[in-house]
Amino acid sequence: MQVLIKDIKVKRRIRKDMGNIDGLAESMKKFGQISPIVLSKSNVLIAGGRRLEAAKLLGWKTINAVIADIPDSLSSLEYEIEENSQRLDFNSNEIAEAAKRLERLKNPHVFRRMWNAVVRFFKRIFHRG
Repeated sequence: MQVLIKDIKVKRRIRKDMGNIDGLAESMKKFGQISPIVLSKSNVLIAGGRRLEAAKLLGWKTINAVIADIPDSLSSLEYEIEENSQRLDFNSNEIAEAAKRLERLKNPHVFRRMWNAVVRFFKRIFHRG
């Protein structure tokens, strides 16, 4: 559901270093908000502080959110910790594989074009004499 950003309450959070918000904002501008933020029933931010800051940077008035049934401060803190600790970044092999697959999808006929250029080159060489 869409929630007005101005209505979201941000209380004391564990994460102090927001990292590269500009990069996240660029991603959200290009791809949209992939994951919703999580709010309590009283619109207190539980998870998604970086997404919220990126949305603010982009000038968004609303953000996609889910409302979680968080009964107390202890549960809220556990949810925040869990949401931030269970993510797993790509390792270097996975990043290389992703880059290779992206390149193939962006340039699907690059090998065919290279092969055709080689064939044309040899045809020119051998058809001259």
